[in-house]
Amino acid sequence: MKKIVILTGAGISAESGLGTFRDADGLWEKYPIEQVATPQGFARNPALVHEFYNMRRRDARAARPNAAHDALARLQRDWDGEVVIVTQNVDGLHEAAGASVMHMHGRLDSACCMACTARWPAPGTMSPADACPQCGATETRPDIVWFGEIPQQMDEIAQHIGEAGIFASIGTSGQVYPAAGFVREARLTGAKTVELNLERSEISAAFDSHHMGLATQVVPAWVADLLAP
Repeated sequence: MKKIVILTGAGISAESGLGTFRDADGLWEKYPIEQVATPQGFARNPALVHEFYNMRRRDARAARPNAAHDALARLQRDWDGEVVIVTQNVDGLHEAAGASVMHMHGRLDSACCMACTARWPAPGTMSPADACPQCGATETRPDIVWFGEIPQQMDEIAQHIGEAGIFASIGTSGQVYPAAGFVREARLTGAKTVELNLERSEISAAFDSHHMGLATQVVPAWVADLLAP
């Protein structure tokens, strides 16, 4: 069976109550990117950045997977072949639904040290005074990939995309690279490409087919079609 590679973005978690970023009332309207999602913003005001991610961590821990997360976990479990899920999201909803996921932008439930690169489970509340449990330095931060930083696991992700028979993008804006370029990479190696989104994204023209609507509706329907005998 064909390998399926799926990219998910904020749109798949919106119906679980987690805010998206670029909509009219999105997170970037309330918290400017340069203040809370860049290394420079963290250097200027680490307390503000920690406050922002403490809030997001609380929201993520209270959220529950929705039908779209459940459907992808089912696809990964029942497809007679490999299903690789790559997410731009930093919540743990895919895992809570039972899926195995590659987090290219890091995870809210992880902390890291800028001094020694150690990683450990993040507490509910982080602050600039936190010490690294490995080296003791007070240079800890959320284990999140900020703007201007290199996403995680890119070599492995690129290999999977090059092997994909089907590439699907779910709930993404098509504005953030390198993820926005994945569909073109997949097409170069002959993958069939499909976009599942609330509405067409900026890169919709690059996809072979489209399923527009709420993620909790279009994703389960797409998965059911793939798994139909």
